[in-house]
Amino acid sequence: MIDVERQGPVGTLRIRRPEKANAYDAAHLDQLAAGIAALDDCGVVVVLAAGRSFCAGADLDELRTTRAAGDWRVALGLRSQAIFTMLSRSRFVSIASVQGPAVAGGFELALACDLRVVGAGARFSLPETSLGIVPSAGGLTRLARLCSVSVAKGVVLGGRVIDAQEAMRVGLAHREGGDEVALAWAHELSQRPREAQQRAKERLDAGESDMDLLLERAGQAGRYRS
Repeated sequence: MIDVERQGPVGTLRIRRPEKANAYDAAHLDQLAAGIAALDDCGVVVVLAAGRSFCAGADLDELRTTRAAGDWRVALGLRSQAIFTMLSRSRFVSIASVQGPAVAGGFELALACDLRVVGAGARFSLPETSLGIVPSAGGLTRLARLCSVSVAKGVVLGGRVIDAQEAMRVGLAHREGGDEVALAWAHELSQRPREAQQRAKERLDAGESDMDLLLERAGQAGRYRS
């Protein structure tokens, strides 16, 4: 489940499925979307997780069922990409507190946040191509845009895993520390004038292309048909 809480101007979205490394299925995505909408009036929202993993991405059992059905339209209308984009384009500033592995869609969820705090156990990877599929929930677009095409190719094509120290070095992460660091930073940022933060975020994100996100989904849809 996704726990939704708020403390004044700061909200939290906590992924709570530790027995599945916090992998999400359709129900979790619906809860995440509802949580984002419920916290729309917050100044800052922290995305964090229970247990030792941040998020393992899509539930593999559900993913296998979808692929076996061969319905490319599911991939073309990918729900996770739509919800992560909803998070990315929300009015609040979002902070991902990554304290363990962020894999596949879990990495893409972290990329959809404005800022990232990493603990010592943080690991980022996009192993989709090794499974015969393509990152399509915003990972190709956002990783290349945030870090570089070279870093993105190393992760997506070369199987590179980025740890906490490297995440800081390549600009993927902004602070080191645990959930308490992320929450303290959120309360600090929530004191800034909200409208100024919103306008600045809009301009900084103006370069993100809907067409690039569509092409990600189309690439995945092609794999469902093969």
